[in-house]
Amino acid sequence: MAKKTIRDIQVKGKKVLIRVDFNVPLKNGVITDENRIVEALPTIKYVLDQGGRAIVFSHLGRVKDEADKAKNSLEVVAKRLSEHLKKPVIFVPVTRGKVLEDAVAQLKNGEVLMFENTRFEDLDGNKESKNHPELGKYWASLGDVFVNDAFGTAHRDAASNVGIAANIPVTVAGFLLEKEINFIGGTLENPKRPFVAILGGAKVSDKIEVIQNLLKIADKVLIGGGMAFTFFKAMGYEVGKSLLEVDKVELAKELLIQANGKIELGDDVYTGKAFDAETEKNVRHINAIPHDEMGLDIGPRTVAIFEKYIQEAKTVVWNGPLGVFEFPRFSEGTKSIALSIAGIKNQATTIIGGGDSAAAVIQFGLSDGFTHISTGGGASLEYLEGKVLPGIQCVDDK
Repeated sequence: MAKKTIRDIQVKGKKVLIRVDFNVPLKNGVITDENRIVEALPTIKYVLDQGGRAIVFSHLGRVKDEADKAKNSLEVVAKRLSEHLKKPVIFVPVTRGKVLEDAVAQLKNGEVLMFENTRFEDLDGNKESKNHPELGKYWASLGDVFVNDAFGTAHRDAASNVGIAANIPVTVAGFLLEKEINFIGGTLENPKRPFVAILGGAKVSDKIEVIQNLLKIADKVLIGGGMAFTFFKAMGYEVGKSLLEVDKVELAKELLIQANGKIELGDDVYTGKAFDAETEKNVRHINAIPHDEMGLDIGPRTVAIFEKYIQEAKTVVWNGPLGVFEFPRFSEGTKSIALSIAGIKNQATTIIGGGDSAAAVIQFGLSDGFTHISTGGGASLEYLEGKVLPGIQCVDDK
């Protein structure tokens, strides 16, 4: 997918609209994970170094009422961005109007401005989220060119990405969006083989289209986490109190037939009697899960089976944890697989598809062990499904 990037345009002296994804987690007004800010820095710095005037904007959380507005202001993010850039970030606490327009007009080359949470516009008829044409046109009027660098919202048709692109002469990808296109998109189009996909998480229903798409492309699909138990049930095993989507058992049977041996589920799990961090931990073969126990992690034999495929791989894509990694007692499987993938970084392309699996890898301190960690949860999932993402489609082709 050949898309224009920020390298393809001149930005000196221009007002450069930069849509970033600064939807960072906050606790008591403090940013608890700033990875998305850090990942956006190369694009912003490039614009400033080239003498452009950076107008940065993002959504933050969901904004349905005034209480949401109070806790989801981007002001704290603007302060942190200023610290990273080592220069002032002019924060404008509105999303439109004369105050914003005047601030943009006064912006000088090499300066950066951030305006308020784009989703504040959702209080008035979901204008941001539903891509109200007037709002996209207004935001586009603030700049000369548009740089979309927000992969985390690339699966959304919103005023702050698609709406702006439809009303401005030039739309290009920032460095982060370019990286996501090259790694995830490029891998799906032309993977080095063997290509091993690893899928985890709670529900088969969340990953149906991902499984179907990856079965066409991957050489092996390893499945763990809560979703595995619907497959085990489809194979005739009893799963006790494990997470089970009864209405998806027949679908799991169909997917196993369609896979023709490509799906690997392993053969043991760690169980507990309750969904609790302190519950007792037992290892059970998949044909011997007691009726009063639930699977909470992949077992040691399954880890070994998965590791065998990983060690032979030239491409690995992983989306979804393989157990309840938030409970230290049941994090072993997810951590072991993360370590195994990190161990082949020098011989393979290894990609984490955002969301909880990315959070797990960061929690384990293994971020540097992967070729690419996606910044998009839902976006990376839809990309793996083979869908066209509006936030990528709206970028100008080369």
